[in-house]
Amino acid sequence: MKLGYLFSGQGKQFDEMGQDLYQQEPVYRQTIDQASEALNMDMSDATVFDNPVNTQVAIVAMSTGIERIINQDFGDPVGATGLSLGEYSAIVAAKGLDFSDALQLVRDRSHYMDQAGQDHPGKMAAVLKTTADMVDQAVKVGSKKGEIYAANYNTDSQIVIGGSIEGLQAATDYLHEHGVKRVVPLKMTVASHTPFMQEASDLLAKRIRDVSFNQLAFSVISNTTSQPFEVNTIKQTLIDQLINPTHFYNCIQQLTQLGVDTVVELGPGDTLMKFAKNVVANDHTFHIDSVKTLNDFRSKAKLVK
Repeated sequence: MKLGYLFSGQGKQFDEMGQDLYQQEPVYRQTIDQASEALNMDMSDATVFDNPVNTQVAIVAMSTGIERIINQDFGDPVGATGLSLGEYSAIVAAKGLDFSDALQLVRDRSHYMDQAGQDHPGKMAAVLKTTADMVDQAVKVGSKKGEIYAANYNTDSQIVIGGSIEGLQAATDYLHEHGVKRVVPLKMTVASHTPFMQEASDLLAKRIRDVSFNQLAFSVISNTTSQPFEVNTIKQTLIDQLINPTHFYNCIQQLTQLGVDTVVELGPGDTLMKFAKNVVANDHTFHIDSVKTLNDFRSKAKLVK
């Protein structure tokens, strides 16, 4: 088995997220306690951990705790990637960034994004069962009415677009007129991974300047470049990530080219695992966000050759 990690980003959350892991897995518990110390708040308290204000640090803490459990049994993966925020968890796993430093950086990044969203509110929608060419053309047409951009190339047939209300509506109308039936509005008030996040990107550039990064122990594929992060450019790539589209589908393809034949999503939800099924065999995709899914992976992984 040649393992690849997928680290959750701003994904699905649920009540008492990770609490069963905290109770039953010592390594996970140690990780959450370390996060509590780094952030100066009790991350073992479900009301704190599940608070929407703490979503980004909670996801990184949870993902890192799960990765440390899996690492005990299987060692380092062949490679990893994460969607947006998930890149920070992936870099931590690859020993490229200290866990405590990552949590504090992500906490500030979250604040920067919230502020940028308030100053430059936007809307996003997922375009389903289409092509990148069709979406790019819709964005081009929509931009005549208002700012609109491709934000997330999740798979070869699911792409998220974001920007102004006027631009999004014009792009949506174009897509419907050209046979695309499903354009699903997302419950978001920010247009992530578009120039609407320029303010956040500028603030992150100042904040990240004095953060230390190390050589990565294994390849982590960047959403922004679709190539492995390099330690000498990692800061700029993370800065650029906020205002450029993510290319998760390309990242999965890069992992398979590294030899990965089994992927496991670490963190809340199973969205990335579902995306990966377009590239990796269904029975070689897993997700872990609870004791149940952890034990399921442990048992089934032994059968993967």
